[in-house]
Amino acid sequence: MATNKSPKLNVDLNAWFEGVADQFRGLNPNEPGQWPVLPKLATFTFVVALVCLGGWLLALADAQTALDDVRAGEPKLREQYQAKLKQAINLPELRKQKSQVEEYVLQLEKQLPNKAEMDALLSDINQAGLGRGLQFELFRPGQEVMKDYYAEKPISLRVSGRYHDVGSFAADVANLSRIVTLHNLAVVAPVKDQSGTLSMEATARTYRYLDANEVAEQKKAAAKAAKK
Repeated sequence: MATNKSPKLNVDLNAWFEGVADQFRGLNPNEPGQWPVLPKLATFTFVVALVCLGGWLLALADAQTALDDVRAGEPKLREQYQAKLKQAINLPELRKQKSQVEEYVLQLEKQLPNKAEMDALLSDINQAGLGRGLQFELFRPGQEVMKDYYAEKPISLRVSGRYHDVGSFAADVANLSRIVTLHNLAVVAPVKDQSGTLSMEATARTYRYLDANEVAEQKKAAAKAAKK
């Protein structure tokens, strides 16, 4: 009975390695186009690997820089987080304080007359003096001085009367519903006057808040002045 035997594949590895090594011998670096296939493939693979490695290192360097920047900003972010956390914890109290401040500001605004109420305030100052029996020798409103959000109006005063009446007039002015302040007070007794009459000179200053148009004009004027 006949038997079929598979042919054996005899490979001489030494000869194969020797053939591969021969392809890398005597290569002319100035003429790579004439190199055998294996050196070309090896060179191409090396160049591709080198480019990939360089790109990876470059990307890694950028990533490391970004990481360092993030780490450097971490303490500041942590402080901001802690500050906001405290605000969140104290939010009800902060809202309460905000409401109190707004109410206080509203009360202050009510003490400042608007443009239409200035004449009534001047009349109140005059009536405060007449109500104490004082004689007005001078009552001269001056030119308004414009500020950022309010206007200041000076009033030159000179009144005469008894000592206690003059003092009561100053107290009445201070207790007006609107804000009025007295400045540069000078109280003198007239020469050769034995009746106890005094003369008081002062500058009363009252204030009013500006309306929206006046505030806008003030800001516009401030911006022009800053540019100059």
